[in-house]
Amino acid sequence: MSSDAMGIILKKLRKERKLTLKELAEQTGVSISFLSQVERGKSSATLESLRRFADALDVNPGIFFEENASYDELAERKALYHYKDLSHGVKHSTLSPIMVTLYPGDNDWSPFSHQGFEFLFVLEGLLTVEIEGERSQLHAQQSLLFDAGKKHYWGNHTESPVRFLVVSSKN
Repeated sequence: MSSDAMGIILKKLRKERKLTLKELAEQTGVSISFLSQVERGKSSATLESLRRFADALDVNPGIFFEENASYDELAERKALYHYKDLSHGVKHSTLSPIMVTLYPGDNDWSPFSHQGFEFLFVLEGLLTVEIEGERSQLHAQQSLLFDAGKKHYWGNHTESPVRFLVVSSKN
């Protein structure tokens, strides 16, 4: 999804809930200026930020993700990641399934936490996962389930794309 489209959706949801930029920024732990830049399409949000926005706005994070982008389209835009919502429009589920593709160079993640649990299943490539400062790597066909309340992140520290399924739950 382009930064412009993501920003339009974010702003629409925020206004529907009658939240100010300041209120949403405080609820999500991001700066007002960053939130404003995302809404205006001047900055892209990470999965961490999108998850925080979705939690605060009580929506499935998939609302922010693009459905049908090809690798060529992503490469053209120099995107480092692609998310595909797998919820099939189910809005109030406690589970949020997302297919993630991280392209080479997508390794600039900072640890974050959120409510619930997170399940990772690697389809192809090598995924680096860090939980509470402890790093490990998951190869294709390997999985991991952990308490998402622990500070964690995942990234691609290789020269090849990594495709994996993330299923997050809310408590």
